[in-house]
Parts: sequence; structure tokens; C-alpha cells
Amino acid sequence: MEYTFLATAAFGLEGVVAGELKRMGIPAKAEQGCARFVGDLKDAYRANLLLRTADRVLLCLCEREIFTFEDLYQMIGSIPWEQYLAPDAMIHVSGKCVRSQLMSIRDCQAVGKKAIVARLQQKLRISRLPETGAHCPIEIAIVKNIARVTLDMSGEALNRRGYRTWNGEAPLRETLAAALVELSPWRVGMRLYDPCCGTGTLLIEAALKATARPAGLNRSFACEEFSFMPKAELAAIRAQEAEKATPDAAFSIGGSDLNPEALKLANRHIEQAGFQGKIVPKLQDLRTLTLTGEPGVFLLNPPYGERLGDQKEARALYQELGLLLKRHPGWRMGVITSDFAFERYFGRRAIQKRRLYNGRLECEFCVY
Repeated sequence: MEYTFLATAAFGLEGVVAGELKRMGIPAKAEQGCARFVGDLKDAYRANLLLRTADRVLLCLCEREIFTFEDLYQMIGSIPWEQYLAPDAMIHVSGKCVRSQLMSIRDCQAVGKKAIVARLQQKLRISRLPETGAHCPIEIAIVKNIARVTLDMSGEALNRRGYRTWNGEAPLRETLAAALVELSPWRVGMRLYDPCCGTGTLLIEAALKATARPAGLNRSFACEEFSFMPKAELAAIRAQEAEKATPDAAFSIGGSDLNPEALKLANRHIEQAGFQGKIVPKLQDLRTLTLTGEPGVFLLNPPYGERLGDQKEARALYQELGLLLKRHPGWRMGVITSDFAFERYFGRRAIQKRRLYNGRLECEFCVY
């Protein structure tokens, strides 16, 4: 049986997520805020396990135009919840309302929960739902009077890979780091260096790609506890995808930073990700950094002057990045920044630019 799924993504990354799904053999279409795909339950599980740049995988249960709470109640009550939720399921309903007739999120949540409970009580012929079983996160999203009801197949957001248990200042989310690796000129087999490596997220995401390790291999997903999921087949899929990984693959990925505390965290994360000894970040000022050997790609998320330090210091650093690239003929560079004057201080125009968001900060990813 086929279902409709949404792989949600940060603004600007919808096409990247759709591209990932297509390379997995799953046709997908980029939409605002997500990539939509049709497939079976095993496809949804593979998406959770393999996607590097998506935030969550949602099972889309219903989409319809509504204007009143009665419309909402009838819509949600028409969904065959008895097929998706066990009698003891722990039902958690969240919501969002944007430019619609119904704008009270709390009331929408209450109406939605009431409709789900009424349907289950009627179909299962029970008077009470204990809600002691698996957590089932359900979202009601109403945008311009179009209501969409989804069941979260991921649970914790997909950026929670399991290797980062300590955060430094202004951490780069794993999914955005993976997207920068994907959008950069770097390809598996090439040399990569991050001269502002911080707690090591970019380095680890590149190494995960270099070794073909599934992004979600070391974590679980909410759908693994759902009663309608084929659990034996899910275990087989996880084992098959794990076998495709090449943990002994050689790669040249390195980095450095001026902050010794950040490097301590980087080394912890690298160890937890299983790359101890393969990625060795160093204490190094990029102003004096000179690398020898074959050219590669500098990929970095430098301070923006908004959350770390001030703008004057950040712009002085951007000038140094321009000089760093000049000192390394044949190298290329990818930089994400929220300072739209970055090119002026860097000293060159980017050959490619892409608008992205780092959290709530509007940024540009510049490639040189």
C-alpha cells in the first residue's frame, strides 16, 4: 500500500532533500517547507534512516480546505485512526495556524484530540483510552484555510544523530552542516578542511558521507514503535543499509580552531561519531594557516558578528579568509554567513550564492 509522506526541511533546502530522496530511488517533489513523496512504509523508514538534510518525515493523513471547527472535527474524524493508533497509544496533538479562519492553535488541538478519541472509542468499542503505550505525535497545520493532518514518523528531529551531546556557542545544526557539505564543491575522495571547525559538526557530516554511513544509524525513530509498521522488515532494512557503509574508507578531512574549549568538544563528538584518530582538529590561527599537498575545499561556518564577537572582528576575519584562499592556489571555498557585505570584505565576488537559514538567521552560502 502506498502513502503520501512529507520530508520537512529548512527554507532553501527543500530541493536538496528532494534530490536525496531521488538518489534513494524515491521520486519526490520539492514544496515550500518540505519534499513530498509517495511510497510504502518501508520507504518512509529508509527516508528516516538515510536522509541527511531533512528535519522530519511525516505521514500525511489528510489535506482539506476548512473554515469552521465543525469542518475540522469532521475532517479529523474521517481519518481511519484505528489503522494507525494502537488502543493504548499516547496521543499528542500539536498545531499551527497561519492566515486562516481558524487561528486558535489551542482550540484546534482540543477539537482534533476530541475527534481522534471519539473515532477510536467508536471503532474499537472502548469507553476509555489509557494512553500508556507508544508516543504518537500528530500535527494539525492550517495554512490559508488548508488543513493538513500528519503523523510524525521520526520522533526526535533528524538532526539528532546521536554523536553530539555537548554544544558550544552558536552550534551548527547537523542537517544544515550536511546540506553545506552537499552544496559545496567538495566530493567524496577530495580533501576537505574547516579552519573554523568549532565543535566539529561540518567535519563529522563530511566523514559520514565519505564512509556512506546512514545518518540515522545510531538512533531510533518514533515509527519503530507504531503498531502498523512491519517491525521485522524495518530491522532488515537497518541491517542492509548498515552493510553498505564503508567505515574503513580512507578520507582526508581536517580542521582547526582558535578556541581550545570548542576543540575539546570537537574531539568528544568525533570520538562519539566513531572517527577518533581519523579526524584530528588542531589549535591553529587561520591567519597563519598554510596547508601543503594537493588542493581541496575549505568549508566553514565562521563567526557572524551577531552571536559570537562583534561585527568589526567578524569582518576582519572575512578579509583573512580571502587571504587564506589566495595562499592556497587551486583550493576552493564554501562559506555560510549572515553578513550580506561578506563579499566586500572577503575581496572577491562569489561564483555561486544560495539563500539559507541558520536557525532564524537569514544567511548566504557563498562558493569561491
